[in-house]
Amino acid sequence: MSKADPIIQAQIDKTYKELFAPETIVQKSRVSKTTNGYIFLVAWANASLLRVLVRKFTGILARSEYRLKAQLDDAARSVVANIEEGFARPNTKEYLAFLGFSQASLVEVRGDIQRANQDGFLKSVKGSSLKNLKIDLTNWHEALRKSVISRGIYRNLEENIGSFKFLYYPVDDLNPRVLTYEVFIELINKTAWHLQKLVESLERKISADKKTLYGF
Repeated sequence: MSKADPIIQAQIDKTYKELFAPETIVQKSRVSKTTNGYIFLVAWANASLLRVLVRKFTGILARSEYRLKAQLDDAARSVVANIEEGFARPNTKEYLAFLGFSQASLVEVRGDIQRANQDGFLKSVKGSSLKNLKIDLTNWHEALRKSVISRGIYRNLEENIGSFKFLYYPVDDLNPRVLTYEVFIELINKTAWHLQKLVESLERKISADKKTLYGF
């Protein structure tokens, strides 16, 4: 029997590898050992702060602006909740899908913040920033993480945000009337950046898993 052409044989071997490789490698591409590992994500910490600041801002809106309040509150909550739910999903593809929902909700928050500024509900102060409010994102993240670990009740936060203390005074004692358009945009941009970096890292993981699975 004559030997098969090396190129043809290589294609045959490649096809067999693709057909019979166990798909569970991809499906189990991420297995978390903890249910709340998302608390170590910068994107989650920033999104959580955004949700809290949005709640403080909408709390001082006139009752007649109930639609803006409801939409902003829901969108800000969605950014955080989808990061959390995505983290609990069994594979990277599903995780990425939920991060996509978070990114879409963040775009919605940005739009509502811009309209709140345009309609005169949110002031603009050139040069204002989180730093002016004495909010350091690293310190906030540490305080928030400790709060979740010690209490384990972040998702069950009371509707009245003022009744809950994160033990981080720049946020706990914040007067919502000092919030500005610039502060929100700064935080939104930083949250968007970290979300995108998280998405890119997971996409690289999927690509690496495929190479492991198919050998190319």
